[in-house]
Amino acid sequence: MGFYLSALIMGLCLSMLALGIFISMKIFNIPDITTDGSYTLGGAVTAVMFMHQQNIWLVLLAVAASGAIAGALTGLIHTKLKINALLAGILVMTALYSVNLIIMQRSNIPLTDASKLLFGLIHISKVDDQNTLLIVLLFVVAATLIIGYLLKTDFGVAMRATGNSESMVRALGVNTDRMKIIGLALANALTALSGFLVTQFQLFADISMGIGVVIVGLGSVIIAETVINWLRITSVWASLALVLAGAIIFQFVLAFTLSIGIDANYLKMVTAAFVLLIVSLPRITLRGRAA
Repeated sequence: MGFYLSALIMGLCLSMLALGIFISMKIFNIPDITTDGSYTLGGAVTAVMFMHQQNIWLVLLAVAASGAIAGALTGLIHTKLKINALLAGILVMTALYSVNLIIMQRSNIPLTDASKLLFGLIHISKVDDQNTLLIVLLFVVAATLIIGYLLKTDFGVAMRATGNSESMVRALGVNTDRMKIIGLALANALTALSGFLVTQFQLFADISMGIGVVIVGLGSVIIAETVINWLRITSVWASLALVLAGAIIFQFVLAFTLSIGIDANYLKMVTAAFVLLIVSLPRITLRGRAA
């Protein structure tokens, strides 16, 4: 049971990453590979600032700001230098590897004093695992409410319209380049916050923790998109809730894979196969209906 509770907590931690992927990929139609670097960046900043005994709220702000700067850089390269969005993300992600090493000064930083972490400062439950779950849940719900509210404002509507019909929005006088830069900054701030939560949950930051993590976020969003398309959901709130659910389902699938005895060395392959299955499912269903 504790195994699946850990999967639930990890799913909630990574749901912040999924929200970031949802904003960049589904709202702006931008495949943002910066994610791999900004996720590690969030973990690196978290670990280093905790090593220097910084206040938890200052750490939180620094992590969000660092992720936003990384995303804004990708946006600037894409919009101002007219570089393909995929290549812009790859360039920033590659540079972030060195930046993260400079920040960390080594490849791995363990967090030894758990009492200074977010889960050690706030006590909602006397049971450690339940306390961690409740804190992460409250954190994720608060972030989702903020994102949902933002997407419902005039500014958020303009952001969504930029992804749907950029030329029309530009004709209405909206600066679409600025929208993309802000959108990517917001997406990567969320991704960095995911690294912030995961680093505290696993009690270490590692330079390789972000490698391939974009697939996890992508898989979570695709699960949500599949349900959204099946049920023809148009509500922003329902879409965000499904993205959170997708991240949790994804982690439960991986936990189930490990629980049935599959070697952990094959986990990346299982992850890729699961994402492939989710991507293929709508097409297989449509072919079945057509036949």
